[in-house]
Amino acid sequence: MKPVNQIFHAAVVALVVVLTGCAVGPDYKRPAVPTPQSFTVPSGWKVAEPHDAEIPADWWKMFNDPVLADYEQKVSQSNQTLAQREAALRQARALVQIAQAGLFPTLNAAAGTTRNRASAGAIGLAQGKIYDNYLLAAQASWEPDLWGSVRRSIEANTASMQASAGQLAASRLSLQSQLAVDYFQLRADDAQKKMLTDTVNAYQKYLDLTRNRFDQGVAAQTDVLQAEGQLRSTEALLLDVGIQRAQLEHAIAVLTGTPTSEFHIPELPLGTDIPHIPLAVPSVLLERRPDVASAERSAAAASAQIGVAKAAFFPALSINGALGFQNSAYNNLVNQPNSMWSLSPQFLLPIFNAGLLAAGVDQAVAAYDQSVANYREVVLEAFQNVEDNLVAAAILAHEITVQNEAVRAARSTLTLTDSQYREGIVNYLNVITAQTTLLTNELTELNLRSRQYAASVQLIVALGGGWDDTQ
Repeated sequence: MKPVNQIFHAAVVALVVVLTGCAVGPDYKRPAVPTPQSFTVPSGWKVAEPHDAEIPADWWKMFNDPVLADYEQKVSQSNQTLAQREAALRQARALVQIAQAGLFPTLNAAAGTTRNRASAGAIGLAQGKIYDNYLLAAQASWEPDLWGSVRRSIEANTASMQASAGQLAASRLSLQSQLAVDYFQLRADDAQKKMLTDTVNAYQKYLDLTRNRFDQGVAAQTDVLQAEGQLRSTEALLLDVGIQRAQLEHAIAVLTGTPTSEFHIPELPLGTDIPHIPLAVPSVLLERRPDVASAERSAAAASAQIGVAKAAFFPALSINGALGFQNSAYNNLVNQPNSMWSLSPQFLLPIFNAGLLAAGVDQAVAAYDQSVANYREVVLEAFQNVEDNLVAAAILAHEITVQNEAVRAARSTLTLTDSQYREGIVNYLNVITAQTTLLTNELTELNLRSRQYAASVQLIVALGGGWDDTQ
């Protein structure tokens, strides 16, 4: 029993050393980043108070569009880019489990036989005799984590897994926002198609009216030609809208994981329901942006890798052992006289490696510095995204109000010019000018509303889209 007691004693000592051993390398602290006290809030924009509702995870429901909500669900379920990100996250989780396995010994069962023929020059063996050897044993090996290399590897892989989770969330948010922007642009195309269809119908009536006036001798042929030219150019614009709409429909099909030939979105006009978006303070943004969280976790992983590189300078202990039976005959192999055991502890201390280990530390430190710089850049860009889209949302809202006045003025001008043309006060060129001005203003107003929807979506994304660092 004495050898067994010695093995047990050695194992206990090694376990105590591991549990109380140090982990070399720096302990990670989140890098400091310049954080403004507040955003440049446009006039009329209210900063969210603690009791205010936050942006929900299903933020697209803020637009009250059930068709959009249905497509957004399909993005989460069927998008192939997200499927790739989810697979990458599963790989990262597996790497954590692989690293954790390094803390524990391995145990294997071994069974085998060896047949040898002694050489003529062998000492103590009969010349030319064949020897058999049979083995049945349990073999164990363990490399105690004396300097924290394994623990730092677990730390690094865990942080990398969390970074991968952040990348998945950032990709999901990006794809959801791309779908929303494409969807609202498609609805703007639907509204433009209806607007141009109504305009074509109106221009056709003007052409008929002008032809009648020409037949009656009260209008010149140039009036007819001008009316027809304006009608045909507007018909061409109407046809051109179909190109972009089809391409947007195809893009949405791909985002939802659907073959383009099997996908169709019925026509509906662009709405006017722009939601109020709660605006938090900048410090909260660091907890709400998945791309920021991912960059920060990448810095944590790089910090832990410095410890892994530094641990390579210290001696490594490996313990190998076996317990079982060995005999030259397989009959009665499992028998007390045939029992055997072995215990082989070994230290390995690096002496000379031509600067390999030092270069490994330098590389790890440089990788950490790079990841910190990337984290700070991502944070600065996050603040910029919010500021950019705040300005866009505020100015577009004011611009739409002004443009609506321009549409009303152009519509009144056309009404007056039409009346004057019918009375013979002005020629048809005045009518064409008034019609063109109205159509241009209406298209501009529609374009501004489309941009307002896009800016609202991008502002939601810039604020994290309802994500937080507990997810």
